[in-house]
Amino acid sequence: MVTSTARRLFSIIHHHKHENPLGLPRAGSFPRMQRGLPSKRRIPGISKVIVVSSAKGGVGKSTLAVNLALSLAQQGVRTGLLDADIFGPSVPRLLNLAGEEPILSENNQLVPIENYGIRSMSMGYLVGEEAPVVWRGLMVMKAVQQLLWEVKWGDLDMLVIDLPPGTGDVQLTITQQVVMDGGIIVSTPQDIALIDAVKGINMFKKVDVPILGMVQNMSVFVCPNCSHQTHVFGSEGVARECSKHGINFLGDIPLDASICKDADNGKPTVVARKGPLTDAYNSIALKLRQQLGF
Repeated sequence: MVTSTARRLFSIIHHHKHENPLGLPRAGSFPRMQRGLPSKRRIPGISKVIVVSSAKGGVGKSTLAVNLALSLAQQGVRTGLLDADIFGPSVPRLLNLAGEEPILSENNQLVPIENYGIRSMSMGYLVGEEAPVVWRGLMVMKAVQQLLWEVKWGDLDMLVIDLPPGTGDVQLTITQQVVMDGGIIVSTPQDIALIDAVKGINMFKKVDVPILGMVQNMSVFVCPNCSHQTHVFGSEGVARECSKHGINFLGDIPLDASICKDADNGKPTVVARKGPLTDAYNSIALKLRQQLGF
């Protein structure tokens, strides 16, 4: 029986507990920090874990991660989504779950919140949508550990982890503690975004995360009136980097106002509509399933 919500515990206790920033009653399930690199292990109950990275903000990574998770679920893959962005979580709004609070299991683990057929967990469920998380690095790392090891996912075929932008502490904590089955890099075609995307490629190589491929987001704008195509951010940039680094090109997602509107409305494109946009996400999901054996 659950007696209190996780958000209530968080708001009461978290500022007193550098070792327990989410304020969870001790479940004792996440690995302690040790000298040297931590040993990687599987998250209980989850068959495959993939991470979605951009190494740069503003390229549509979270929107893609959510639509990808939803597409996998619609194709019969039991899917969960972990929003690993402590400072700027967006998954609650994208899944129309803003304001929802997770409960605690009998073992004092966070219970994911479900909508549209996927289970999700996010820092955004533990704080208000407009509340800043003003923490230093140690608190952030402990919170990430708790989101990794103190969530009761149940049995899943796939967990999609939406990484925050960058190649720093959060990314290292996750990729060095969890056995990863693959990573995806999202970028727009423009050179300024690709500079950081290449950093994401090299990060995955350094921490031994298999690279499943790259997605070119906002690839082309098609005028809704005359159907003229405009490559606002350039063209073929991601495909060029894939060829250069010997990794798979997973596909293009167009620059379309509907994707933004769907995201803001909390009903992502994959569940909001049928047509070319949804087909683009489904194609990427199918390629991932084939690579991962689903």
